[in-house]
Amino acid sequence: MHVDTEGKVPVSQKGRTLLVEKSVQLENKYGEKLVGILHESHSKELVILCHGFRSSKESRTLLKLADAFKEEEIAVFRFDFSGNGESGGSFQFGNYWKEVDDLRAVILHFSSQGWKINAIIGHSKGGNVVLLYASSYHDVPMVVNISGRFYLGKGIEERLGADFSERIKKDGFIDVRDESGGHLYRVTEESLMDRLSTDMHSSCTLIDSNCRVLTVHGSKDEIVPVENATGFANVIPNHELRILDGANHRYSGHFSELSSCILEFIRE
Repeated sequence: MHVDTEGKVPVSQKGRTLLVEKSVQLENKYGEKLVGILHESHSKELVILCHGFRSSKESRTLLKLADAFKEEEIAVFRFDFSGNGESGGSFQFGNYWKEVDDLRAVILHFSSQGWKINAIIGHSKGGNVVLLYASSYHDVPMVVNISGRFYLGKGIEERLGADFSERIKKDGFIDVRDESGGHLYRVTEESLMDRLSTDMHSSCTLIDSNCRVLTVHGSKDEIVPVENATGFANVIPNHELRILDGANHRYSGHFSELSSCILEFIRE
């Protein structure tokens, strides 16, 4: 079941092609509403953008990438995973495979309307999701992983503290708070195990060799260390690696390089 919002808003004109933005709503297989923005073009080839952890379709990285595709008259869809942004459902710490289910619902929705999914692109956790999707479904020709985490057992102490294992066994959950003590989100033992049991190494070996994969990572990534990129490069069958010198996790000051290498990869 899906619902397309009727409103279309002209956003730019290049030559004789009028590009419009369209709000789209659809449901995942759990009956939860997924909300996204479709930037249409003259072509029925579509690129799908996936956001990262505790982010949304309005993240600066996704907005900048969408702008780059619109400039080249490439149709692009950016959406909120369930439990994030405007979409329904509750936020969970892990949810890697549930977000794969969300992406599957999006792809089936657009495929049923005659769109050809040309590429799926994910930033940070979204990079993991697009790779996991490609390991299970073999219907997308190109995947771009931007700053995904290969070693999912790492990076947890930075978020939850060095004693996270003892605390979660004792209480069954950990509440993550901001610097002022405000509640951000809860990590349950189940959601923690969801992350720890997600095996990127095994999954990446299952990606079809006909699927072209690009990993882009900043050399100065302060959230997901750059060695994660090498992990992907070592196991994905048809893989290209680009390290952007000096770029951080959000590619501040490096958006032009990021969009250029992705567009170059997609056009090959």
